[in-house]
Amino acid sequence: MKRFILTFFFILGLIMSIAMIFDVSEQIDDFIRHDAPLGGILIDYYLNFILFYGNLFSPLLIFLSVIFFTSQLANRSEIVAILSSGVSFRRLMFPYFVSATLLAGGSFYLNNYLVPMANRTRIDFENTYINTYRRTLNHGVHKQISPGQMIYFDKFNNKNKVGYQFTLEDWEDGELQSKLFANYVKWDSVSGDWTLENYYIRTYVNGQERVEDGKSLDTALAFSPSEFVGRLEDIQRMNVDELDEFIAEQRLKGSSNIPYYLIEKHSRNALPFSTYILTVIGVAMSSRKVRGGIGVHIAAGLLLTVTYILAMKVTTVYATNAGLDPLIAVWTPNAIFGVLAAYLYAKAPK
Repeated sequence: MKRFILTFFFILGLIMSIAMIFDVSEQIDDFIRHDAPLGGILIDYYLNFILFYGNLFSPLLIFLSVIFFTSQLANRSEIVAILSSGVSFRRLMFPYFVSATLLAGGSFYLNNYLVPMANRTRIDFENTYINTYRRTLNHGVHKQISPGQMIYFDKFNNKNKVGYQFTLEDWEDGELQSKLFANYVKWDSVSGDWTLENYYIRTYVNGQERVEDGKSLDTALAFSPSEFVGRLEDIQRMNVDELDEFIAEQRLKGSSNIPYYLIEKHSRNALPFSTYILTVIGVAMSSRKVRGGIGVHIAAGLLLTVTYILAMKVTTVYATNAGLDPLIAVWTPNAIFGVLAAYLYAKAPK
């Protein structure tokens, strides 16, 4: 068990070192252009970079570690000797399952609590020194901000926090209750209010229309400019409790990005669980001594790794573009590879 875990951390360190080298070569111009501090690069960015991506790919790295470690044992005929001494294959699997449980449990905690905290620092650094470009002008903004309340901007300037041709509609039981229109609205970051210029309000009561208009109005509205800025990746900042609250809030607002949020939520549980499935596959396929030795097992492991990643990509695309339930999309690769694991386990040398 100790050697297996050490092998995992060795491969993790190797892969993360290579990933950092490629990332530095890609980001170095941004670091120089925006005068990013060395301490921020090393601590705020790359330390959290390793934590995020290392944990994200940990099930696949565990899989490769299992294959590498078990292939060494099989190549030295140690697996044959262990099974010949009367130890069952199930008993042989026990240390692997203990190790997988420790690593999967750690990954689950990291996914739901620690990594989101680290991501806040990493994403803040990216927004400051790497992803400094933001689309300044949003056109045709249309969204639900609460049940029955719809807003529309012809244009919204993210830089100045100013909107043009603004409309707010209140609906109840399918009937329009009121409609507010303003030529120009501006966000006051101090008070948290909006200033409406050249506005009018139409209110409908018992079939009667009442109109109110004016030059300027300061009022509180149930949304802020931050809802029009940012990236989908910003949900990586949220721990599991914050993510659940955010999803509930976005459902009320009628967000079209709900599938992306649910994929993020379910992936945090599905990926750690895949550690068990990939461990069984890794042990079962590499416990036989084959011509070509470790290289054959590693090649087969890399092929399965690519297949697993491809399956994840395909199912998540179906969830975001074809209406597939995100829960089914995220767990389908585990189900497919779970069947493969059961088959290989049944065919493993006993």
